[in-house]
Amino acid sequence: MKIYDFPTGPYPARVRIALAEKKLQSRVEFVLVNLRKGEHKRPDFIASKNYSGTLPVLELDDGTLIAECTAITEYLDALDGAPTLTGTTPREKGVIHMMSKRAELELLDAISVYFHHATPGLGPQVEIYQNREWGLRQRDRAIKGMHYFDSVLRQQPFVAGEAFSMADITVIGGLIFAKLVQLPVPGECEALSAWYSRMQARPSVRDQLALAPPPRDAAA
Repeated sequence: MKIYDFPTGPYPARVRIALAEKKLQSRVEFVLVNLRKGEHKRPDFIASKNYSGTLPVLELDDGTLIAECTAITEYLDALDGAPTLTGTTPREKGVIHMMSKRAELELLDAISVYFHHATPGLGPQVEIYQNREWGLRQRDRAIKGMHYFDSVLRQQPFVAGEAFSMADITVIGGLIFAKLVQLPVPGECEALSAWYSRMQARPSVRDQLALAPPPRDAAA
């Protein structure tokens, strides 16, 4: 398998963590697509690899292309079921997918919009259109999302319940992105901060964080 990837990207980090949790790294060839040079937005990449112009993308031996972190994680779980990141029972699957989607909408994607619209983002060659007001609104949404996940983690050890899952990985991706744009977790979100400290002790997360670049100045 090939994964079109940018090793320090918050979204590719989600799949890299999933691969590490499932010990499948040796079955994957990583192909660098430079986000900072806008290679993911070039017509040839969009036409041949991913219509959405985003990373990561999984390419199977038969040429099948699977984009979107959730879909890739689903495939990896079906390929090798231990440990399971997307749930085994109908209830587990439903809760994990719900919480992972909430983490995308309320945290990771919101920070992404803030990054691309209210900071220099990937630079003028990539950020052709920016709406600063929208970016700042999404920054506020992300902070609200941190408070939400703090409330969740005051009640249970992991984002979707009693076990580490895809939902935890999605929140981790959001916090990786938050650090990159210097958007700190509010001090009162003690449960979220404590959970993230525990997550950083996991080898899959620790190894990914070692790749992370220093935080960028988020001021526009």
